[in-house]
Amino acid sequence: MAVFKPFKALRPVEEYASRVAALPYDVMNSSEAREMVKGNPYSFLHVDKAEIDLKKGVDLYSDEVYKKAKENLEKLEKDGVMKQDEKKCFYIYRQIMNGREQTGLVGCASIDDYINNQIKKHELTRADKEADRIRHVDTCDANTGPIFLCYKECDEVEEIVADFKNNNSPVYDFKTEDGIANTVWVIEDEELNNKLSSLLESAGAFYIADGHHRCASAVNVGKKRREENPQYDGTEEFNFFLAVLFPAKALAIMDYNRVVKDLNGNTKDEFINKIEDKFEVEKTDSKEPFSPKEKHTFGMYLDSEWYVLKAKSGTFNENDPVQRLDVSILQSNLLSPILSIGDPRTDKRIDFIGGIRGLKELERRVEEDMTVAFSMYPTTLDDLMDIADANKIMPPKSTWFEPKLLSGLFIHKLGE
Repeated sequence: MAVFKPFKALRPVEEYASRVAALPYDVMNSSEAREMVKGNPYSFLHVDKAEIDLKKGVDLYSDEVYKKAKENLEKLEKDGVMKQDEKKCFYIYRQIMNGREQTGLVGCASIDDYINNQIKKHELTRADKEADRIRHVDTCDANTGPIFLCYKECDEVEEIVADFKNNNSPVYDFKTEDGIANTVWVIEDEELNNKLSSLLESAGAFYIADGHHRCASAVNVGKKRREENPQYDGTEEFNFFLAVLFPAKALAIMDYNRVVKDLNGNTKDEFINKIEDKFEVEKTDSKEPFSPKEKHTFGMYLDSEWYVLKAKSGTFNENDPVQRLDVSILQSNLLSPILSIGDPRTDKRIDFIGGIRGLKELERRVEEDMTVAFSMYPTTLDDLMDIADANKIMPPKSTWFEPKLLSGLFIHKLGE
């Protein structure tokens, strides 16, 4: 059982919603963010990446950056761009991308459920990335970016959400520059919100789909506040963090592809001969990029040609939820033994390209600065949940979720 509760969101007034909403802070660098906010003083990037309002070259982790973030958040509220709801509400957040819809419920999850593994993880986190968001959340006194959670299923919740959407007008309805539709409804009915909370408590564990660092940071701020307030009773807002909760069947994971700088001293023929020890290798007749249509099948782009690789039987453990992942199979049977890429998180010879970029991007990179590329079959939500249930860790760069949850539409104040 995991807790999911309504809260009083600080959110944009309707006329500003599309201008406030911004991509997550970690999908662009500071220079890109400076360009993205030109002509838009309301963009939430002024809060999430506050260095863009300071001189170039500023230390991204300096006190002045976090103080600026707090100042910018307070200004949005002071200027009437954002306003806090008076009642605790759930919020329905729908995104439509290329005709595919995903609809989630925005609310607050419990740090205790994270601590007790009722909110399940599948990734390791880095201390430096955690430390940044801990300071950001603590200084702003708010969760500014939602955590992307999912649950296995609860038909009654989905029916209630669908019925509410069909019978009520949204408060926000806009498209971003990339054509993704974002629509939000507010559920103010206390009785209905209590019912949703109760149903979700019986839905089993929640799973972090995306946002492990933000989640760990929010939990650590909650722990810090508990130490500072030893008389806390568990109802304070710092015991909870902002999240959007989706039914797993509503989500889709995109492929997360690989490109490698060189063949580790092998000629093309030597490289292919070594691959054939663990994979069936066949050159494609088509000049179009090869997109795998089933697990354990890979595309390879080398010397302006596409190949199909199929993992041979016995080259991986089908009973292990981590070892049977395609990213693990490629790493264990090709990237590590043949190309000497031992740790893909730190090796500078490998790069990763999200499926949103398309397979032509793999060809472009190979022609420009890499030598070989691999197209992947996407990791599935079942894979993710199986690994989390087994308390195991997914290899790095295994999942790519689209569309991204926008920041700035819902802010959870910790001091309220």
